[in-house]
Amino acid sequence: MTVAVLDTGINPDHPALKGRVAKVGPDFYDLAGLKPGDYGYGIHGTAMVSDVLKVAPKAKIITARVIRDGHDVKAERLEDGVSPVAEGIDFAVENDADVISLSLGGGVINELRNDELAAAARAVQKGVTLLAGAGNSGDEGNEANFPAGYANVISVAATKQGGQRAEFSTVRTHNTIAAPGVGIISADKDGGYRPVNGTSPATALAAGVTALMLAENPDLTPAQTRAILMRTADHPEGGHNPLVGAGQINAAAAVRAAANPPKIDTTPKPYKGDVQHFASPTGTDKVSHPPMETELVTIGLSAAGGGLLLVLCGGLLFRKSKRQRAAV
Repeated sequence: MTVAVLDTGINPDHPALKGRVAKVGPDFYDLAGLKPGDYGYGIHGTAMVSDVLKVAPKAKIITARVIRDGHDVKAERLEDGVSPVAEGIDFAVENDADVISLSLGGGVINELRNDELAAAARAVQKGVTLLAGAGNSGDEGNEANFPAGYANVISVAATKQGGQRAEFSTVRTHNTIAAPGVGIISADKDGGYRPVNGTSPATALAAGVTALMLAENPDLTPAQTRAILMRTADHPEGGHNPLVGAGQINAAAAVRAAANPPKIDTTPKPYKGDVQHFASPTGTDKVSHPPMETELVTIGLSAAGGGLLLVLCGGLLFRKSKRQRAAV
């Protein structure tokens, strides 16, 4: 199976990658032409390719650079309005990718982009399964994250040891499944290995499992792949939720189930006004949400209210003092 890792570029000479990357594609992000060894190139991508190969060691890897290395691996649009991610997806499809791994996204405002959505749709129509990281802002602003938020992309949350959601993993109703994302030993671009945290390695590991499923049954559709991953996952108590989706991937169960996939009708259907749930197989209530940690919000609102009260009192005292001076 061919897995396309769209990321920050790679160091193809790292022992974990050497001789195992079939094609290094164009640099869609930086036309100035950064190369391995330059700052901003290859740290994150090298790690992600090694994580895919850790699960699916016989996978054929193709790569393209669509983002830069940084503190937060963000998908960006270039000055000419072109989305490198959209170009990378099209490149992957043109080069016969079976799986596309997108360990990227994030930012305070990361809007839905029509060209990326269209590229993802073209890929799914060609039978390519796309997976993307849910994001790492769950313990901060919990911002929206694309391409994970696109309906035709499998959104991967991160779990810690024990299978519970990692504290940083973004909480969203579109989260599909989860995979380990804490302390994942990954290739260091400059040699050796290092532990990596995030929904990025979780996505790469999930992409590796998807490759194994397709190796078992190459005829799986993206919809069947999604359904199997969800149905065989280690479900959280209470069922599907925005924290970890259907739960942490059970790789062995998913590969076994690939041999006998469910029949899923993906032909267009007229909308009949169902206001209760999303389409199968999620069954997620549109209006439910797990209890959120409100302690900090309560403290913040209390502090804001106290500050407003002080301002009002100060204003009244100032006006009283002004009247007294005028009377004198």
